[in-house]
Amino acid sequence: MNFKSLAALTLVASAAPLTMAGPLAYGLCQTGCNVLVGSCYAAAGFTFGVTIVAAPPAIMACNAGLGTCMATCATVALLAPTP
Repeated sequence: MNFKSLAALTLVASAAPLTMAGPLAYGLCQTGCNVLVGSCYAAAGFTFGVTIVAAPPAIMACNAGLGTCMATCATVALLAPTP
């Protein structure tokens, strides 16, 4: 890459506005939530993603935590500035 191309690329990249939507941050946050709920299920002796007819209280608590985590991701990570 020659100097003129590098200078042009730098100029274009520095002039680009900051994006206010964070799809990458949102995806990473959701992944973290799913890892945590998978660990919660494992601690309760179940497998995340398997259908349970009558969910015990531990699984209900895991699901409530997952819902809270996903809601937090939607309100925080989607609005985070992503360069």
